[in-house]
Amino acid sequence: MAYMTTRRSRPGRPRHVPDSGTASPRDQILDASARLFVSQGFAATSTREIADQVGIRQASLYYHFAGKDEILVELLRKSVRPTTDKVEKILGQVPPLDYETALYLLVLVDVRTLADVPHNVGMLYQLPDVTNGEVYNEFRDEREELADHYADIASQVASETVLATVPKKQLGDLLIQLVEGVINMRTEDPDRHIPCSEAWAIAASCLRVCGVSQDRIDAASPVAIDMLQDFLEDKVPQPA
Repeated sequence: MAYMTTRRSRPGRPRHVPDSGTASPRDQILDASARLFVSQGFAATSTREIADQVGIRQASLYYHFAGKDEILVELLRKSVRPTTDKVEKILGQVPPLDYETALYLLVLVDVRTLADVPHNVGMLYQLPDVTNGEVYNEFRDEREELADHYADIASQVASETVLATVPKKQLGDLLIQLVEGVINMRTEDPDRHIPCSEAWAIAASCLRVCGVSQDRIDAASPVAIDMLQDFLEDKVPQPA
């Protein structure tokens, strides 16, 4: 599947405000955009305002991004891609892992992605422009890919009753929506930390939706928690 590519970073015009950070201009643009999009709305934010926040000229912003839509696509991908990139690694552990543990681990990784993405940008995918605009097809495809991974793994652990009553695709959608509850938690309280206990509760709930027994959940939980650090680049000693 082909994904949207953004322009290569090129030297822009001189800053009219000195760079006070160590992040690249591109990353500073993304961070400022995320903060403004979430706090005051996508439509209400101009590229000039973003450039002013970063301390660059508006023309320099266009060396990195074609416009607001391209910036938003990149931000939205940051709420999905880190998890999708790890699915193959998770499945590579099966066996010896069982699929219950793989699903539990996938949920922990996804919760961490949504908990750590700057300024809770995951909430922006519900904007009308994102749900309808063709420019966001690549992001929607990536989210759909993640939902399909949930469905594939869930179909390996779901009870006969669940499989007989819930279509596979719908099961994947149910699980990803349950995990995305993290977005709502952060929306209600922007400074809210998602503690380990809540990440574990979300993972266990996903397995219960599939009809997995409590003893199987109890067996999967400590193994997945112990393995999580191998799937996090920053090695922070908490799963969320």
